[in-house]
Amino acid sequence: MGEQTGPGRSHVTLRDVARRAGVSLATASRVLNGTAQVRADLRERVLAVAAELAYAPNAHAQALASSSSKAIGVICHDVSDPYFAAISRGVMRTAAEHDLLVMLASTFRDPDREIEYIAMLRAQRARAILLIGSGFEDRAWERAMAAELDPYMRAGGRVAVVSRHRSLRVDTVQPQNREGAAALARALLDLGHRDFAVLTGPRSLTTVADRLAGFTGALADAGLRPRVLEGGFTRDGGYAAAAELLRLDPRPTCVFAVTDVMAIGALTAFRDHGVDVPGEVSLAGFDDIPIVADLTPPLTTVALPLDEMGERAMRLALKEPRASRSRIERMAGRVILRASTAPPPGVPAPRVPAPRRAAAPDGTPPPAGSATAAR
Repeated sequence: MGEQTGPGRSHVTLRDVARRAGVSLATASRVLNGTAQVRADLRERVLAVAAELAYAPNAHAQALASSSSKAIGVICHDVSDPYFAAISRGVMRTAAEHDLLVMLASTFRDPDREIEYIAMLRAQRARAILLIGSGFEDRAWERAMAAELDPYMRAGGRVAVVSRHRSLRVDTVQPQNREGAAALARALLDLGHRDFAVLTGPRSLTTVADRLAGFTGALADAGLRPRVLEGGFTRDGGYAAAAELLRLDPRPTCVFAVTDVMAIGALTAFRDHGVDVPGEVSLAGFDDIPIVADLTPPLTTVALPLDEMGERAMRLALKEPRASRSRIERMAGRVILRASTAPPPGVPAPRVPAPRRAAAPDGTPPPAGSATAAR
């Protein structure tokens, strides 16, 4: 049966219009929002399809979003991922302080779905929209996002994002992914490792690109080049990439997974294949989601203040926007060495007088009492 997009369908989306008209989401959005000139034949085709499908994109334009709604839209990649759950908790706590309702949506890393959800939130007159997932290294996606967000903000809506979104002119809470990964690489080098592998998600995601660049850049400074294996940005993706890694000869002595969730999958793969961590392979992740300190062994990682990142994003969305430029709040990570990493086989443990407190990646000393070596 074909997809129902006519009057019998309860909700017609921007994607339906773009697909029926045979144009990109960005083109359909520019036509329907009037944000840029579009070729006459394409414009006529989009408008005709929109009329045929009774698509109504302009409900949001009848009133200022900031003055007509108590609803906040939060769009993340996957709320089942503890990284996004922790950030969302910070958003919701701050929203509750202001008696605001949070509507939460997961895109499952589908860039078209992200744009479609923004169009829906505009139609619902959401007071603010928060994007709390990685951006995409994709010019077409960037143009489509701008075509949706620019008129929304001109109508009074607020936008804030968490993570790097290269071309969006919006307030941003930006974790220091590149610097944190570089600091982790240096800490693992200090343990004596010289043979590394990296498990990454899709490199089209800005978070993956930044963490991979930071880690490999620090290794390059030491004259080293890791082996890189790409998988899904999930627990199952980490498992599959680690299983593939075990076929390498020789095996690396240290593995960095660019997110803790992938590291959890890798740890499970190593256990299932009888590989001792850290006796045979050291393993590290990134984010410090709550569960990783309770793993066996506890996971070495780069800790980000996830709840605080959500709180700050929500507070940015509640502030009056700057006319001149967007605000950027940078959040440093902190390397935490736990029992999943150790010197490689045959290398003695480094002698240190006491558990070290590592500086943040930007060089800022850690707060007093913040242990970064836990074994």
